[in-house]
Amino acid sequence: MAKFASEGDLSEKAISFTCIGEGLYAFTAEGDPNTGVIIGDESVMIIEAQATPRLARKVIECVRSVTDKPISHLVLTHYHAVRVLGASAYGAREIVMTDAARSMVVERGAEDWESEFRRFPRLFEGHDEIPGLTWPTTTFSNSMTVYLGKRRVDILQVGRAHTAGDLVVWVPDEEVMFTGDIVEHRSACYCGDAHFRDWPQTLVNIADFNPRAIAPGRGEALIGEEIVTEAIASTTDFVISTFQAAERVAARGGSLREAYVAVRAACDPKFGNFAIYEHCLPFNVSRAYDEARGIQSPQIWTAERDRRVWEQLREEV
Repeated sequence: MAKFASEGDLSEKAISFTCIGEGLYAFTAEGDPNTGVIIGDESVMIIEAQATPRLARKVIECVRSVTDKPISHLVLTHYHAVRVLGASAYGAREIVMTDAARSMVVERGAEDWESEFRRFPRLFEGHDEIPGLTWPTTTFSNSMTVYLGKRRVDILQVGRAHTAGDLVVWVPDEEVMFTGDIVEHRSACYCGDAHFRDWPQTLVNIADFNPRAIAPGRGEALIGEEIVTEAIASTTDFVISTFQAAERVAARGGSLREAYVAVRAACDPKFGNFAIYEHCLPFNVSRAYDEARGIQSPQIWTAERDRRVWEQLREEV
């Protein structure tokens, strides 16, 4: 049997630190989780903390290559462990999440930490430095605005997608957006905590901003209208293709295993070479099948449930 999730993914990824607007940067690493950087007049905002303080220090090293301004704000687009547990390294005075994301830390943060640690051991090297769950100092619903000196930064909920608590960060002076995992580029969407029926409209809402550049959740920085449009369309196709294949199976009373086969048939030809595709597939199918059968709130992933679903779906036909 293939190794569980990304247990076999042990190679370091090449880091890129790309300018996507004046004072705006995307830290990317070949399909690993991305981090965004916004440089204001007197301080810096970070979007996404990385999984550990060890990985966060790689971000900080890149930040220090372009500015010596202090890091004042850390914005977390959702609650997943690979995005938030490096928070302590930044020393930010403000840590921002949506109200919904904080509620999910309360409800399932500890379980998600254990689950993701086992799925992605490479990302959690140095995990002994993590002081505990990451808690926001500031939460909001709908929208809030932060001024980094004269630079305005809008932090917005534009709809459910990757999780129920997603946010995006919009920098109006450069028309640049940091989307978290709502938008991916040549990387599979992780949909284990998704709201499939809402996600396509959320992507339309992002497209309506007409961003000149996007820092996606995974994949290279997207600069220019053509690649932004392509990435939004590809993400939409991934989400719809996954859900519709599972939905058809659920509608006729088929099994989870049958849904997995159907999703593979629909998605392998288009997305099989995307980063973390094989990793995500069993979790994506499980959630799609649940939502298609009327289970609106994603079930909590635990290390035990991870293994059970993985082994059930990945066994040879």
